[in-house]
Amino acid sequence: MTVDDRTSSDAAPAGERSTRQKRALARILQETDEFRSAQSLHAALAQTGTRVGLTTVYNQLRALADSGAIDTFRSTDGETLYRRCGTDEHHHHLVCRNCGRAVEVEGPEVEAWATQVARAAQFTDVEHTVEITGICRDCR
Repeated sequence: MTVDDRTSSDAAPAGERSTRQKRALARILQETDEFRSAQSLHAALAQTGTRVGLTTVYNQLRALADSGAIDTFRSTDGETLYRRCGTDEHHHHLVCRNCGRAVEVEGPEVEAWATQVARAAQFTDVEHTVEITGICRDCR
C-alpha cells in the first residue's frame, strides 16, 4: 500500500468502513503539505460543504495516525497537528513555527543515538519522536 493509498479518497483505517466524511477528510489531507490542526481541517471541510462534527474529525485523525497514514506533530503550544505522510519509512520533520511548512528529514545520527541509549539502559522495542522547529526561508 502506498502513502497516497492510505489517505486517498476511498481509504479508511483497517477494519473501518469508508464514509463520505472520511473520504472528504482524506481529500483535504491530500491537498496540503503543511501540518494542520484538527480545527483547521474541520474548517476546510466546512468550506467544501462537508458537514462533519469536530469530534468525528478528531477520531478519524487519531485512527489515521495510529494506522501510520498521517504524521502528527506537537506544536510549541502543545496542540497536535496532522499531515499526510510523504513516506512509509521512519522519518522526522523540520517544521516552520510560523507557517507550518514541513520538510521530511532522515536522521541516521538520531537513529544510532536512540539505539545506543536504549541498549545502554537495556530497553527493547524502543520508539522515538524528534521534533525540530525553526523559521523557514519564506517566513524570515
